[in-house]
Amino acid sequence: MIRLLATLLLAAGAALLHGPADAQAGDASLYQAFGEKPGLALLMDRFVETLAVDERTRIFFASADKPRLKEQLTDQLCMLAGGPCVYTGAKMRGQHRGLEIGRSDFNALVEVLQDSMDAQGIAFSTQNRMLARLAPMHREIITRE
Repeated sequence: MIRLLATLLLAAGAALLHGPADAQAGDASLYQAFGEKPGLALLMDRFVETLAVDERTRIFFASADKPRLKEQLTDQLCMLAGGPCVYTGAKMRGQHRGLEIGRSDFNALVEVLQDSMDAQGIAFSTQNRMLARLAPMHREIITRE
């Protein structure tokens, strides 16, 4: 839990220092650090499969169209990392409306993402750079307090 809080604080701080994700889209170094699209696809395979079985998150992902979800998440992270992908999925707020996602649910998802990145050998500093770009989405994903 301490690692999660430290990471969220680092990500939030980085987001404030570096500005919105859109301003960083031209820098492909993060995309390259994740192994470009094949590395991101591998990461999303592990991430989505774990979300579907983790006791804290499976209620939200057990019946999901996993291949489509993996594809859309790969494109979304690819775009946020400065890669050539274009995310064409639904807006975050609309996609998560009515799911009753709380802060603890969101934190569990972030922990699964961190564990997935650790398992893939992604450096902590690289993880934090990605989390900083993802952090602003929490406002659109958490639907209950």
